[in-house]
Amino acid sequence: MDRAVTYNSYLKIDELLSLQRPLSDGPEHDELLFIVIHQVYELWFKEILHELDHVRTLLDTSESHRAQHTLNRVLTILKVLVAQLDILETMTPLEFQSFRHRLEQASGFQSDQFRQLEFVLGRRSPQALERFPAGSRARAALVIRLREPSLWYSFLCYLEREGYPIPPEVLSADPTTPIEPSPALQDVLVKVYKADPKNSEMCERLVDLDEGVQEWRYRHVKMVERTIGSLPGTGGSSGAGYLRSTITPAFPDLWAIRAKL
Repeated sequence: MDRAVTYNSYLKIDELLSLQRPLSDGPEHDELLFIVIHQVYELWFKEILHELDHVRTLLDTSESHRAQHTLNRVLTILKVLVAQLDILETMTPLEFQSFRHRLEQASGFQSDQFRQLEFVLGRRSPQALERFPAGSRARAALVIRLREPSLWYSFLCYLEREGYPIPPEVLSADPTTPIEPSPALQDVLVKVYKADPKNSEMCERLVDLDEGVQEWRYRHVKMVERTIGSLPGTGGSSGAGYLRSTITPAFPDLWAIRAKL
């Protein structure tokens, strides 16, 4: 006879609680917090990717209202991600240094799900694949993300179906390269804003998404500066300096038109 589904069995609580394994001696009190926060981040990244894939599907079927609803969910999750940094900042620099050496080369720099999020938004770089071993789950997932349409591409195709003349060179751009600003596309977007409330609202939700990711990046930089100052990151990056360089728009055309409206 099959066992009844319980809270424990459905959510795999026993397995979940066994995954927090500090490496420090003792262990150091704050290492558990560090592990929990970052594991929760990975779960939220998984959910955001799930939701943005749904947004792309909804745009592909021109269900813009439902796409906006789903984007609002993502925006709410991003606020939670920022709030989690407040918790992490309750750990002092000395408390972090008590176990930091145990991390060796482990770093958030190696989060393939955050790289997937960047790829979905259109911030793409084939060189990013080199950070993940050939044949690994992470690399396979990134290869798929690199080649599939971005959220921005899905939105532009949606606008084209809505009757807007999206420049062909924008739609035919190499999907494995970062989004480049297009003055011709910006002219189209200005028309959307001035004459199409429904689709201008969709544009604004994408701006909200872009700003939300940038806000998380900024707070992440400040948290790193507060915790380790100018020290290099454990994953080989320059630390806060590298993180600060990533605070740039994913959808540059939507920001450029602000001066044209």
